[in-house]
Amino acid sequence: METAEKVPINHETAANLGLTADEFDEIVEIMGQTPNFTELSIFSVMWSEHCSYKNSIKYLKTLPREGGKLLVSAGEENAGLVDIGDGMACAFKIESHNHPSAIEPYQGAATGVGGIHRDIFTMGARPIAALNSLRFGPIENKHMQHLIKGVVSGIGDYGNCLGVPTVGGEVYFHSSYKQNILVNAMSVGIVRIGETVSAIAEGPGNPVLIVGSATGRDGIHGATFASADLTENSAEDLPAVQVGDPFQEKLLLEASLEAIKTGAIVGMQDMGAAGIICSTSEMSAKSGTGMRIDLDEVPTRQENMHAWEILLSESQERMLIVAKKGKEHLLYEVFEKWDLECEEIGIVTDTGTLQFYEKGRIIAEVPAEPLVLGGGAPVYDREQKRPAYLDEIAKFDPASIPVPKDFVEVSRQIITSPNIASKKWVYEQYDHTVRTNNLNTIDAADASVIRLKGTTKGIAVTVDCNAKYVHADPYKGTMIAVCEAARNLSCTGASPVAITNCLNFGNPYNPEVYWQFANAIRGMGDACRRLETPVTGGNVSFYNQSVYKDSTEPIFPTPTIGMIGMIEDVANQMTLGFKHPDDKILVIGHQTANFSCSEYLQVVHGIELSPAPYFHLEDEVSVQETMRQLIEMGIIISAHDVSDGGLMTTLMESSFANGFGFNIKTSPSIRKDAFLFGEGQGRIVISISNENQNIVEDVLQRNDIPFLELGDTTSDQINVDDDSFGNVHEWHQLYVNVLDTYLEN
Repeated sequence: METAEKVPINHETAANLGLTADEFDEIVEIMGQTPNFTELSIFSVMWSEHCSYKNSIKYLKTLPREGGKLLVSAGEENAGLVDIGDGMACAFKIESHNHPSAIEPYQGAATGVGGIHRDIFTMGARPIAALNSLRFGPIENKHMQHLIKGVVSGIGDYGNCLGVPTVGGEVYFHSSYKQNILVNAMSVGIVRIGETVSAIAEGPGNPVLIVGSATGRDGIHGATFASADLTENSAEDLPAVQVGDPFQEKLLLEASLEAIKTGAIVGMQDMGAAGIICSTSEMSAKSGTGMRIDLDEVPTRQENMHAWEILLSESQERMLIVAKKGKEHLLYEVFEKWDLECEEIGIVTDTGTLQFYEKGRIIAEVPAEPLVLGGGAPVYDREQKRPAYLDEIAKFDPASIPVPKDFVEVSRQIITSPNIASKKWVYEQYDHTVRTNNLNTIDAADASVIRLKGTTKGIAVTVDCNAKYVHADPYKGTMIAVCEAARNLSCTGASPVAITNCLNFGNPYNPEVYWQFANAIRGMGDACRRLETPVTGGNVSFYNQSVYKDSTEPIFPTPTIGMIGMIEDVANQMTLGFKHPDDKILVIGHQTANFSCSEYLQVVHGIELSPAPYFHLEDEVSVQETMRQLIEMGIIISAHDVSDGGLMTTLMESSFANGFGFNIKTSPSIRKDAFLFGEGQGRIVISISNENQNIVEDVLQRNDIPFLELGDTTSDQINVDDDSFGNVHEWHQLYVNVLDTYLEN
């Protein structure tokens, strides 16, 4: 490539860097002159979708971003922060690493995990749990199997080495992700209130330090790479994928938490997307200050790195720290103890401008405020158009679907669908027991529960989204995603507190995609307001669509919801498994004849397009409140929500936990396939003792919650309408071996 000084600066250069002609003209106006190549590169990454949210911020601002137990409003810090009592706070966030993982799955997934954990411990919180939400194309495809193995290994190796347990997640397979896989990583951490650190740069004259790994050429223009479509030639962008070192991150984690205790830190921020330029600009803009940075002082891994390469590198395991002048020696001592580089690279100024020097001369000078979200970065509201495929969905006629003759075979098809079958092959590669706080190592539950040592409390965490529902109806489907996350928490006995989100969509310039996005945000906002679960922040990932020579295919819209809840006494935590034979089985919530958008329709009948399943927001609220009441009263034995795969899958999974079967009757007023396999929302299967049946039913009736007695648990047999489905063990073997058949070779 030409040296920065020789690159002509014009609209074409700007377009090559991902900027529009109008954006280039605006940059010239802001600068008061034509920028040089390094300055233009700075704007290109900071004004990319990945950093600026220029196509999404208008709608994100409509979400409930304050209230409840929130300690900071959404977007104020690197992660959300909520009060969990006893002087403690929980920091949590979810982000995507989709494009890098599609090109280089191991490092793409690993660095996604590392980055989200740094967002947590940069605030002073110790990460205690990780979750992930993964989407892949058809598992039968050999290249997809390569991607799956790489992603899972990357997540497992990084998290295991770092010593943070991976406690939960989800994995889905669909053809819409065949080129654009999704890798969403969530981190949860704990910190004492008042001991957090902000990403600020206050105090002109205070030294600016870079700590951690040396800077290399990996990850350059990674933010720009994440803000463009994947194409058949995207593998050529492999240098944009970062390389991670979990052992270095472990040292950085411990050193950072120790450094905070010295009282010598003014502000600290992870160097994630856009590297040094992102950290310096965001910290300066937040404080109304500037910085003078000497790039010759930045430790580098390669010789003769250009200034723009040093500025834009996304090398991992690095932090930017603003220290209190005169106390920086305390930080040098801590980082030297942990064998980490810590170098002063500049000072805070009162200019509001970022000045970058190399060999004694200034090579870039840009104002901090116009670079960042909420400053001068552009904000767009793109064209919207209702997708044409919704007309096909509206034509769906459930009466055209024949009732199956062999329900044993249908159940087998569903339970062995990769979307329904056990994800044991995935989660067995993750260490979920390290730090000994995870309470779901023996008995499975709908959400993972993390014990807060020294208290009776627990944090329940989950990630949820059924993208088929969102594709069928973005507004309703996203409300379902929020409510299913809350329902999973409620089934453990936890009260939902707040959410983070990872919004995975196609190209925002596609009017149909933008319509999906806008309606999904509207659904998320309405559900969160009703559930009183404010949005703490998250991540927007556009451009998840595959561009081929003759077609463009967006992914199914996938607004992944990460939610946390609180259990006041973990001794009352509820699990999903049947515990002994001869207990009563009830399903609570509204029963419908609806089997729209179900795994049953897709797997058994090959139907992709049908309406979203039954959903009613007020039903959800009532059922979940009652669920938590029943658990608090200690009068139920198990609870498991009805979701993917319908009632039959829920019953099977409750059986698999401890090996007890079930003997049930279906309702004569509802089609048998709809009753067993429909995915109508707002339902929970519970098991209760015979002596508590009247008490439970009284509570349900008082709360006006519909319910149906299904039958009883058995020692190990499964029977439906007096037809034998065989032994639980046989079904469990089918359920747990599906992924192995594709991936163990």
